[in-house]
Amino acid sequence: MFTTPAFAQAAAASPLEPFGGLLIPMLLMLGIFYFFLIRPQSQRAKELRERVNSVRRGDTVITSGGMVGKVLKVSDASDEIEVELAENLRVRVVKGTLLEVRSKGEPVKDAT
Repeated sequence: MFTTPAFAQAAAASPLEPFGGLLIPMLLMLGIFYFFLIRPQSQRAKELRERVNSVRRGDTVITSGGMVGKVLKVSDASDEIEVELAENLRVRVVKGTLLEVRSKGEPVKDAT
């Protein structure tokens, strides 16, 4: 009939207990997402921005449309470059649409 003091003490739990139980796993998941997804992606984006900004004559580029061409003319005053896609076929491309920049001496990557 009467409750023991041990049961009475267990019933008086902290009102913030559910949040404390969820907070640690959520912070752990955010840390995992940051180190495995967000940080590598931002490093790749930074590397691509650097390569696009340092593109020069003679480099091979791949556009977002999938076209591969050789850079003929780069202007510092403009964000456009002139690319030769085929013999006697020159197009102007905006630097922001480049997906990859391959330097003259860089070896071709395997298609794996």
